[in-house]
Amino acid sequence: MRMGVLDVGSNTVRLVIAETDGAVPLPVHTAKRQLRLSAHVERGGHLPAEQVDRLVDAVRDTRAEGRRWGVNRPFAFATAIVRDAPNRDEVLDRIATEAGVPLHVLPGEVEAELTFLAARRWMGWRAGPLALLDIGGGSFEVAFGRSRLPDFAIALPLGANLLTREFFRGQDPPSPHRIRLLRRHVRHQLRDVAARIRWEAPRTAVVTSRTFQQLGRLCGAAPGRSGPFTTRTMTRSDLGRAVERLAALPTAERALLPGISLARAGQSLAGALVAHTTMKLMGIDEVTICPWALREGVLLRCIEDGSSEWWDAYGLEAREKGVPPAAPLVLRRLRGEGPTAAPGPSSPVRRPG
Repeated sequence: MRMGVLDVGSNTVRLVIAETDGAVPLPVHTAKRQLRLSAHVERGGHLPAEQVDRLVDAVRDTRAEGRRWGVNRPFAFATAIVRDAPNRDEVLDRIATEAGVPLHVLPGEVEAELTFLAARRWMGWRAGPLALLDIGGGSFEVAFGRSRLPDFAIALPLGANLLTREFFRGQDPPSPHRIRLLRRHVRHQLRDVAARIRWEAPRTAVVTSRTFQQLGRLCGAAPGRSGPFTTRTMTRSDLGRAVERLAALPTAERALLPGISLARAGQSLAGALVAHTTMKLMGIDEVTICPWALREGVLLRCIEDGSSEWWDAYGLEAREKGVPPAAPLVLRRLRGEGPTAAPGPSSPVRRPG
């Protein structure tokens, strides 16, 4: 049996098709359309009409490609670039009407839950209490848990592209003053979450997302051609030196560094600053880079449940009630599951249940 996931992100529209007859999704085909929507977003997050046109075309094309591979109904979702746009409803309506694809808009906390599931399955139970960090273009997801699903999960407005626009617009490279302001902002946003992670004392810290993968490569991790089963780690000290390298270079020269792509070079410094500040505040010396993330989490949830009812139910609830960016953990409510651990001191996260 084949399943497909269609992911509308800040930089790309990506389709992943996998065989799902076994316990894990085995990819057989991937396709992407690089739109770099985040480079064209207007102040306030509004998506311009011409970029929505390009997005509709890309979704239509990837849907047709999915059909050629035997997937008629991919699990299609959009992340922060669409979720936080003031004209979100208009964008979703156009994609549904013109491309024939109803996009789910996942709250950041739901993204964190599904990504945690993927990381847990990749790392296995030997990882013990697990902290997850995922830096996207528009948001930063943090989760912690001891079992299959996290005890808490939260999304913060600390995406690499978002912070680049807010703090570094018009400066390339940015001044030391702007860098200090960004670090201060990240520390303020993360204060309570970092205290919670320190209190939980995870045995393993795992990072996902292209931002972390590229930073890991810059810090000496093996390249992608070495395959997904190669262990890749990154230390806080190595990341600190990478921050200094990125801060000294304009975007065009960052793109020449190992692992840093041209499409993400502009936001690489902000991503590195978020990553380094987070590791320092949480007392994390080393992280493991996990190749599975949100897309795999969606597929794993369907495989393990044996159906897609949870996805359909979530989509129905989202359409009927609307999904604000800071929605509660909808998936937990749909499952009827309660909390699995006692809250820690100064926890900023509402307990699911």
